[in-house]
Amino acid sequence: MPTQSRVRIQRSVPAELYRQRNLVERFFCNLKQFRRIATRFEKHAANFMAAVALASARI
Repeated sequence: MPTQSRVRIQRSVPAELYRQRNLVERFFCNLKQFRRIATRFEKHAANFMAAVALASARI
């Protein structure tokens, strides 16, 4: 599933690794639903990471 059929070089990715990658991508998609995170409202890294931690806890 990771490689399209028309691509010449077919890569094989273990199914478990692909599932974990999918979980991470869905988590970041959910995280970007928070406006403060998506627009990088906080300008300082520490404040931004605190906002990410709060949003992650809420998810």
